[in-house]
Amino acid sequence: MHRIKITEFPPEETRTLELEGPEVRHLQVLRHKIGDIVRVFDGKGVEFEAQILELNAFTATLELREQLENNRETPQPITLAIALLKGDKLADVVRQSTELGVTTIQLLKTQFSDVPDIKGNKLLRLQRIAEEASKQSRRSVTPTVLEPIGIKQLLEVKNGFVAHPESRNTLLERLHWDAPLWIASGPEGGFSPLEVQMLQNKGFTAISLGQRILRAETAPLAMLGAIAATGV
Repeated sequence: MHRIKITEFPPEETRTLELEGPEVRHLQVLRHKIGDIVRVFDGKGVEFEAQILELNAFTATLELREQLENNRETPQPITLAIALLKGDKLADVVRQSTELGVTTIQLLKTQFSDVPDIKGNKLLRLQRIAEEASKQSRRSVTPTVLEPIGIKQLLEVKNGFVAHPESRNTLLERLHWDAPLWIASGPEGGFSPLEVQMLQNKGFTAISLGQRILRAETAPLAMLGAIAATGV
């Protein structure tokens, strides 16, 4: 069933929703017609089933029907703090981490980052990728991609993990859902020893990802995949 992302739902007493722009074009490309049922979500956890009442070249009117249960999100929100990566590697991480349940993606400037900074259109592109991935994976929450900051700017966390080859801790041994979850992952050169210490001082626990060396775009997905495999 086609899913439509909107900014916000109308007031509760209003049962109709007006659409324009790209979403209307998508309905036309998919050959939807009056009477068809679609799903509408706001990226914040609310999703409705809706019926197409009107559809023309530029606008569409939908009638909101049943609100759908949100059962595809983790017990606590997950934030991925990921170092800036070059090329399409960062885009791939954003796409796949969205599929694996991340709710926020905090970009990090680190000592060994492949890219010094990103902003503007590149940041907007990453947000669009997260939006499309949330549609594809049938999530009602769209992750927010936040502008890059330094590790010093991170707030202290109660439930955070950072991959470190010298650690003997494992993620699943320490994983709990008593507080929002943070996952920190570095660039190709890894976090520097000072950066690892700063993360630990902010509440992150160093964990092992096994005996093999993982690429920067693989490590965060390995951590998130392990969490997803628990069935949450």
